[in-house]
Amino acid sequence: MKVKNLILFTIMFFVAFGISAFAQTLDELLEKGDNFTEQFNNQKALDTYQEANKLFPDNWQVYWRLSRATVDIAEHMPTSTGEQEDAQEAKYHEALKYAEKSVALDSTKSVTYLRVAIAKGKIALFKGVFSVGGIVNSARDYCKKAIALDNGGDYIQAIAHYVLARTHAKVSTKWAPARAVLGLGWADLDSALVHYKIADSLKPNFVMIELDYARALERDDQYKLAKEQLEKAIASPITDEDDEAKKVEAKAFLVEVNEELE
Repeated sequence: MKVKNLILFTIMFFVAFGISAFAQTLDELLEKGDNFTEQFNNQKALDTYQEANKLFPDNWQVYWRLSRATVDIAEHMPTSTGEQEDAQEAKYHEALKYAEKSVALDSTKSVTYLRVAIAKGKIALFKGVFSVGGIVNSARDYCKKAIALDNGGDYIQAIAHYVLARTHAKVSTKWAPARAVLGLGWADLDSALVHYKIADSLKPNFVMIELDYARALERDDQYKLAKEQLEKAIASPITDEDDEAKKVEAKAFLVEVNEELE
């Protein structure tokens, strides 16, 4: 009996040790990939996540990161020829597949829905928002689901509100009756402003949120508040590889807003 107990204990020990080592190794790979992302080295981030996927398949944390890295790469691909545009679109669809896989693996996490919304949004922008109403509606719904789940921390929630705000802002530029025919009559500037404000409160000093929030405020003739957001954008730290370019946009836009305030 003692021998059997010893054998059972030994087996349990190695099983527990194996699970611990598995998790630790996966965490290390995810951290390595995340560090590459923070350094804006998107290809190395993708390579690291692909390595993690081979070693630890069917993990929701790996798949949403694969989607993020693929979108980051696609955003900066050349698009001067038709072939290059096709390659970029294919990359966005690849990112969408990764994100949808992450939802399938764990439908309780906000970040998985958010990554689907982002990938769908990129595809919609590529094709033209008003030509793919179904994709736009789906992106909105995934954002709302990410917000409703309300997990993943302030950053995830901020980006979910930001993407939803940006969707409202973009779609609401078209004449309302025309949008209604396309099934996009739900979009409005007021909702965009609400979600931009929430996003900004959850993730202050984030250039892309502040710049787009300022654009929406300017559309609503709230020039003073738009100026405040632009000044914040200009003073915010660089946390995204496109922030330098966005700061240039913010400075140029601030000149226009100041002219309106004179």
